[in-house]
Amino acid sequence: MASVVESIDVKVPVSTAYNQWTQFEDFPHFMEGVEKVTQTDDTHLHWVAEVGGKEKEWDAEVTEQIADERVAWTATAGAENAGVVTFHRIDDETTRVTLQMDVEPDGVIENVGTALGFLDRRVKGDLERFKEFIESRGTETGAWRGEVEAPSQRG
Repeated sequence: MASVVESIDVKVPVSTAYNQWTQFEDFPHFMEGVEKVTQTDDTHLHWVAEVGGKEKEWDAEVTEQIADERVAWTATAGAENAGVVTFHRIDDETTRVTLQMDVEPDGVIENVGTALGFLDRRVKGDLERFKEFIESRGTETGAWRGEVEAPSQRG
């Protein structure tokens, strides 16, 4: 499993950054290689992306979502991955977005790419494009403020 952690400061309030991140179907606007994300319900997503020159598909489940704080997910079918994005208020108009991902490279090309730092660069680039996307708009394209509890917190 390959792991990556990247952070970026965006010049929008924490609620704006968080609200935009919950608009999963907008991810192709700023995530390199992501062709389509379909949200099937509050916690389930279907992804289509180009990885290492090949089209990959996978399903993911949002496992934890706390407004203005964090969104965590894990793949349930297809390409193995999991992660969490957190939102930290720096001041009224600045938010630090930190993305931590674990990805299971598939095949020689992905393993070599991971060893050469392609995953780190892609995640860093995605966060830079997210910053450009949200700062240029100044407002989110939508919001979902519901919460999803981690399995250990469910009663």
